[in-house]
Amino acid sequence: MPDQEIVTLESLPELLQADNKVKLGGIDVDGIVRGKLVSKKKFLSIAKDGFGFCSVIFGWDMHDEIYFKELKISNKENGYKDLLARIDLSSFRRIPWEDDVPFFLISFSDPDTRQPLSACSRSLLKTTAGKLAKQGFSALAGAEYEFYQFRAPQHLDVLSTERNSASTAKFLKDNPFSKLPPLTEGMFGYSLTRPVQNQEYYYGIFDACEKFKCGIEGWHTESGPGVFEAALEFGEIKQMADKAALFKFLVKCLGSKYGITPCFMAKPRQGLPGSSGHMHVSIVDKSGKNLFYRDSRDPNPPYPDLIHVSDMGRHFLAGLLDGLPDVMPMIAPTVNSYKRLVENFWAPVTVSWGLEHRSASIRLIAPPTASPKATRFEVRVPGADANPHLVLAAILALGWRGIEKKMKVAVPPLGKGEDVAVAGTTGVRLAKSLKEATATFMAKESVAREVFGDEFVEHFGGTREHEVRLWDEAVTD
Repeated sequence: MPDQEIVTLESLPELLQADNKVKLGGIDVDGIVRGKLVSKKKFLSIAKDGFGFCSVIFGWDMHDEIYFKELKISNKENGYKDLLARIDLSSFRRIPWEDDVPFFLISFSDPDTRQPLSACSRSLLKTTAGKLAKQGFSALAGAEYEFYQFRAPQHLDVLSTERNSASTAKFLKDNPFSKLPPLTEGMFGYSLTRPVQNQEYYYGIFDACEKFKCGIEGWHTESGPGVFEAALEFGEIKQMADKAALFKFLVKCLGSKYGITPCFMAKPRQGLPGSSGHMHVSIVDKSGKNLFYRDSRDPNPPYPDLIHVSDMGRHFLAGLLDGLPDVMPMIAPTVNSYKRLVENFWAPVTVSWGLEHRSASIRLIAPPTASPKATRFEVRVPGADANPHLVLAAILALGWRGIEKKMKVAVPPLGKGEDVAVAGTTGVRLAKSLKEATATFMAKESVAREVFGDEFVEHFGGTREHEVRLWDEAVTD
């Protein structure tokens, strides 16, 4: 991936010399990139001080339905007033599938206080990472996404000269979702032949990701009909969250061009594995040294799995284990998320950890199976449906809380061959529903309130209560 391009207010006119328009995108609580196209003249006039952006994107759900509860940020009483949108010049890239139009991400601030908006997920992660920066540390992260892909038969009455997502919309209008054909049939993880069936699309995504500065490290079929998995190139945690959100945006855009509908739901189909969104996190010092690795073997570790893990790494792990149940809506944000978190489908259901243990909520990756510089924690609870900024903010905040409090790992690791569903495991059962998870998240003394504050918890919790209410009111087929 090319080095990060340094963009300044002074360099903008030259950078955009051959352009007449710019695309801007902000990320809502569901992780969806929303934005607009503006003229270059308009962009240059707002690049320094920001611009007004309707707060309604924090007042409605992913289907643009107003939340049933009037939340503080955007509501009828304040007239769905404008927020202050600030342009992040460091996020500059060009959109290769849209004739290289310039693109910048934005973050949202309160127009009265000029402080970061509590519900802005980019700002929440930035604030959390800033706590480490004050101590001379930074966090690195990586993201992995599994997702299903579907391709509807072409409808002759769809008015389009090319096969695009309009075909899927028409098909779903006339047919149940269960009838939507997958991109490929059957189970074939790590196939070298299946991508050839959709070669232009498959390689197009890989190449577009490199150009769009969200490069893919590994790209392959996963077990499941029409399932691909992408491991994104790791990097600084805030940039990683941006890359993850933009990766999903990119896949949806390119999929539409080929009549393919990528689906990042946690559990699209009953009886098949769900779609994960695993996140890897480590902490480094200013020299880039991994601070989770222990320079010398601990002769008396609390558990053998931790023999190569530093005290900081152990405290970080302890913080994750202690706080995980209290932040579940941030990492499993929809009703459907909890259809994935069930026994016997390669998804964790308890507070658990283990060295190279893929059934655990937290997989420790460390020597002797990994190099010292690669020592890290992989949090395996999130699904592909989660907002990556909120997921990484939750992981980092919980881990940093463990470091600050010097917490001890209170849960023994899972044994080899031991599954999280085995009776007698010591880790508590994670929430089985969004309703249960939200109640824990919003409880008066929750860890979520401690690390993120009441304002964020009340807003985001209110949005999840909305999701629960819609489900409660729904009459299914």
